[in-house]
Amino acid sequence: MLQFEKPPQDKALLDEAKTFTPRFDAHGLVTAVVVDARDNAVLMLAHMNAEALALTIETGFAHYFSRSRGNIWKKGETSGNLQRVTEVLADCDQDAVLLKVAMEGHDAACHTGRRSCFYRKVSVRDGAAVLDSIDDNRAFDPQAVYGKS
Repeated sequence: MLQFEKPPQDKALLDEAKTFTPRFDAHGLVTAVVVDARDNAVLMLAHMNAEALALTIETGFAHYFSRSRGNIWKKGETSGNLQRVTEVLADCDQDAVLLKVAMEGHDAACHTGRRSCFYRKVSVRDGAAVLDSIDDNRAFDPQAVYGKS
């Protein structure tokens, strides 16, 4: 399995490094922003540990680390909505990655059946922050795919 070297301590060296040395946080994770390779629409945000990141790079399919379940999961393994990775980009200080993906299966990255996990807009009404849906279209029925949860 792919192994990552420790990042350089000198920020200037890190900013211009030619070697991919991801900076995992205290929990061993990096943030992964996921966008659609067709139009750069933001699909989801997730976290990856070293194993998930290595699997993603090696297999070409997105793998993430579930903080709530404490394990690695291949996106779409249950739903059939796989994410084929077309590019992995690292940010300047290598503590986040951007995955450009092509959705396979339904055109839905969210477990709710929507294209994007970002389907609600924050608004203020009567002095309270509320969520308003900006996407009520579902590519699949989550109950049929995942069952009761």
